[in-house]
Amino acid sequence: MPPADSQKYLVVLLGPTGVGKTDMSIVLARFLQADIVSADSRQFFRELSIGTAPPSSEQLAQVPHHFVGHKSITERYSCGMYELDAMALLDQLYARQRVAMLVGGSGLYIDALCNGVDDFPEPDLALRQQLQQQGLQSLQEQLRTLDPVHYERVDLNNPQRVLKAVEVCLQTGRTFTSFLTAPRKPRPFTVIKVGLNIDRPTLYGRIDRRVDAMMAAGLLDEARSLYPQRGLNALRTVGYNELFQHFDGRIPLEHAVNLIKQNTRRYAKRQLTWWARDASIKWFTPNQHMEVAYYLRTQMSQCQ
Repeated sequence: MPPADSQKYLVVLLGPTGVGKTDMSIVLARFLQADIVSADSRQFFRELSIGTAPPSSEQLAQVPHHFVGHKSITERYSCGMYELDAMALLDQLYARQRVAMLVGGSGLYIDALCNGVDDFPEPDLALRQQLQQQGLQSLQEQLRTLDPVHYERVDLNNPQRVLKAVEVCLQTGRTFTSFLTAPRKPRPFTVIKVGLNIDRPTLYGRIDRRVDAMMAAGLLDEARSLYPQRGLNALRTVGYNELFQHFDGRIPLEHAVNLIKQNTRRYAKRQLTWWARDASIKWFTPNQHMEVAYYLRTQMSQCQ
């Protein structure tokens, strides 16, 4: 254990979409005098300024934020690239502060920074091309058979992640889940995980209201401006897929909005499934600011 004055901490604030992580993160970051590092893979892209519910300009001004709108949807950005970028950033932050905050709901990206990216095999391009010719529903059914555990955790509306999991299973004869249980890489900081959650009806109500707020803020126009680029991976996500279907004339607008709400609720459920087996997470409700602050202070004092 390093001396107390050199101990570094990464406070991870996670939870399902719409639960209130952003508001809590501002309070905690000011209390800890820490920068916020985003682990929300959808908020990396600057063009998605409404549909991903990034922090507002007022919130960004209160605390230094990193990895919010730092990429374009036209740029390739992987979990492995994020790990390298985030580790380099933490080296800089820890040169002047003892605590940094990681905030978001993308389980793969949180795990990448806390534990390291798993060493997946090099892709079989012929197999990938074959799988790309299949529809998303077919890939989902294959994943259900090949790796039912990952099927319950992955975002089934994200074609790239579903395809990747099926590809690894077929290529190696192992489940995708087995690669996620590899030994953790050593990290020069102590990880403290805090989760936010509320009862399911309240969470779903918050999600529905947030979707309505996004539509009122101009999500329809934002999606329409991005429609010509709809084939990009960054746009294959909830909030845009459904509106693209509307622009294609396949569903009415009201149905598209209802689908956004429904798919966002499903995504929140899968986020919680992802973290269900992580016993290191201490769970709170979004209004327990003082309790979370006390817990973090206690954990840090015990680590010294």
